[in-house]
Amino acid sequence: MHSRSLGKILIEMDRTKEYLIPFVGLKTGKHHFEYQISNAFFEIFDFHEFYNSNIKVNVVLEKNSTMLDLTFKHKGTVNIPCDMTNEEFDLPIKGSMKLLVRFGDAFNNDNEELLILPHGEFQIDIAQYVYEMLVLSVPLRRVHPGIKDGSLNNEALTILKELTIKEQKEELKQENIDPRWDKLKQLLTDK
Repeated sequence: MHSRSLGKILIEMDRTKEYLIPFVGLKTGKHHFEYQISNAFFEIFDFHEFYNSNIKVNVVLEKNSTMLDLTFKHKGTVNIPCDMTNEEFDLPIKGSMKLLVRFGDAFNNDNEELLILPHGEFQIDIAQYVYEMLVLSVPLRRVHPGIKDGSLNNEALTILKELTIKEQKEELKQENIDPRWDKLKQLLTDK
């Protein structure tokens, strides 16, 4: 069992090698990296919620003598289903994240903004950080823009509108009750 999990880790590392930044050979100062993300990237993490994705990720690595300062920025679209109608649409996403990398005796990634790499490490795998940043930039409630502006015509949306109108009519009926009943109700509450 242990060899399988190690094998899976090695396969995942091989699939994320494009996101390894070998910082040991870099000069002190800022270095820019750019990545174009598609669904192939999310498949590495067995994440299949996006029908399609087209995201540009820019990473600025600032190397100092004792630490690394990484700034991630992304902008693009993910094609997802609407939560109300299940209609597919392109959702624009963007965001940023900072990561500080220091060196210590042992690897430690307990803090989401601070990564500690063992002394002697020569590269950093940013794939997990990019993945988390992108997935977390998608809102929990995903609503098709056509619902907001009224341009979407969809069977599920029509049914939702009809149900809403019925509920509003029921509320109006309850409000138009004979006022004598209100006086009787008041006698019960005045006790």
